Formats: sequence, structure tokens, C-alpha cells
Amino acid sequence: MNSRDKHSGNSATPEVFAFIEADTNTFSYIVKDPDSNACAVVDSVLNLDYASGTISYHSADEIIDCIEAKGLQLELLIETHVHADHLSAAPYIQQKLGGKIAIGEQISEVQKVFATVFNTGAEFARDGSQFDILLSDKQHYKIGDLDCYVMHTPGHTPACMTHVIGDSAFVGDTLFMPDAGTARADFPGGDARVLFNSIQKILSLPEKTKLYMCHDYESDDREIEYLTTVVEQKSNNIHVSAGTKVDDFVQLREARDKTLGMPRLILPSLQVNMRAGHFPKAEQNEQVYLKIPIAGLKPSLVSDS
Repeated sequence: MNSRDKHSGNSATPEVFAFIEADTNTFSYIVKDPDSNACAVVDSVLNLDYASGTISYHSADEIIDCIEAKGLQLELLIETHVHADHLSAAPYIQQKLGGKIAIGEQISEVQKVFATVFNTGAEFARDGSQFDILLSDKQHYKIGDLDCYVMHTPGHTPACMTHVIGDSAFVGDTLFMPDAGTARADFPGGDARVLFNSIQKILSLPEKTKLYMCHDYESDDREIEYLTTVVEQKSNNIHVSAGTKVDDFVQLREARDKTLGMPRLILPSLQVNMRAGHFPKAEQNEQVYLKIPIAGLKPSLVSDS
């Protein structure tokens, strides 16, 4: 999928090229300054065949090919948060095209949790230094001459950031299309009440603000979509439409989360994405490995060798 949003006559409107990675239903975006060749990439995807442990690059290459074909200059590789359902391709794209990898400064909170889960050892820095730029709440930046800023929107994860770029906002997993609702809030550091407050920040943006999703899923009623608006969310979101009370949302969200299974790629995704898309160092046999934590194992089943 490679589609373009065009809104002429408004210098604050970015040009947006959307791509979908079908295996994880993830949207990635090229976001271009309308007045220059500068651009950013939001939430890129590295392809993983989980069964064989094989990495490929066709989704990232599609983005790279588009940037090169249009003669764009890549300035930023934005991660809206540490994704638990796909691996980031940011370092691969950076190696090909340059640009700096950016994430919210609360990445350190996520790293501290999962450094313990995966027993990474002292060599794994827990300060976000794997990323080139750590963004703080309300921090402004530019893509070319296009004004942008971030809103800290935790609740799904502690490091979630919504990027407001011109008249558009890239919300990560915080919101879904109105008929799909909102992000889960049961990951470590997640909180349904905090998520509700973060969503209110997004819904306080001007009603015509375009909201770009990170995920969507096909249903019998409609095809996959990636674009909505603040006013559509306020009118129709099944979890947080206008008038929804925080206690009602918390009750609904927490009940819903209890029914959800673990994302299929959560274990590889977290280990890679908390490293800014890099993999752990290869072992002595020059093979890279990712860990699977095991719980409930009887000591008699653990080998001494």
C-alpha cells in the first residue's frame, strides 16, 4: 500500500505517504515538508519470519525506494513508542539514507523494566543512549521548515509520544480507528486511567486535525484504514467518544485487556526495539540470539551443563 494525502493551499499540511506491513497490520509513514524535500519516517517495520528466525527488509526497502525516487532528504526516523508487535527498521533505513532516530525520553523507564525481564546484563545501557534524540513533552522540532511538536501520551506504554506535525498527528497505538477504540493498557508501565487522560490531550487538538493510526484491522464492515480526525474520534470512538467518563473507560479497558492474548512478536520486538532497532551482540559463533524467558519451570528440569 502506498498512498498519498494531498491538501493544497495549506503550508502547514505535510505530505504523507502511507505504507502497510500486512503481517503485523502496521502503518509506516513518510512525512514530507510541503515546502522542501525534507522528510521523516514514522514507525518503520523490519520483516521477521518468526518460524525460521529470518529477517528481511522488503517493507523498509519500499520506504527507501519511495524516498529516493522522490529525491527526498531524510532527517528523522521517529518511533512513537517501543512497539510490542513489530521490529523497527530504523537503523537499516538510517544506514541507507541517514537521519536521526528519535523517541520519547521515557524510553529509559521501558528499558529498565525489560532489561530485567531479559537479563541483559550491565552492558545494556538503560538511559536511552541507543537513540539519537530523546524528546520531552511539548518539545518542538522541525522537518525542513515544517513546525512539529510532541505530546507525551502514556498509558499504553510509559514512553508513548504523539507527534503533531503541521495539521496532522501521528498517535502511535494510543488510539485506533473510531470503531476499534483504543490501545490496551496492560503492558508493564501501562495504566488505563493514564491512557484516558492522554487521549483527552489528543482530542483537545483542533477538530479538523488529521490523526494517523499505527494499526488497523480488516473487518466485514470495511477495508483497512489509517486516517481519521479529532472530530470523528470525539463523535464515534467506541471507547472514548465525547461524554465518556474516566471511570467507565477504565472499567471497560481493564475488562477488555483481560481477554487479550500476548502479541505474537512481543518477545523479539521488545528486545530489538528497546535497543533502537538494533539486535543484541552476536555470540562467539557469530550468531545473534534473542531470549525467551521461561516461567514455572521445575528446578529438576534445568541442566547444569
